[in-house]
Amino acid sequence: MDNNFEDALFKDVFSKNKPTTGNLIKADAIEIKGLSKISFEDGESDGIRILLKKDQHDNLKEIKFVCSCGQTKSIILDYSE
Repeated sequence: MDNNFEDALFKDVFSKNKPTTGNLIKADAIEIKGLSKISFEDGESDGIRILLKKDQHDNLKEIKFVCSCGQTKSIILDYSE
């Protein structure tokens, strides 16, 4: 698979604990936490894709395994001491 997202930076946002209705999050209810690089890899097993999420300095932050059946498993890496 061609990796089109390799150099793209996406904003990481955190939703404040405000009551929401529906799937809409208003701009005053979010806080920008940083930037991320997102890439997709094909796993060796059929039907499993791997999503790699890195910060703007190429430090790996999250590994997400996405099955074609709809289930996902995530590993989140925290480098803070």
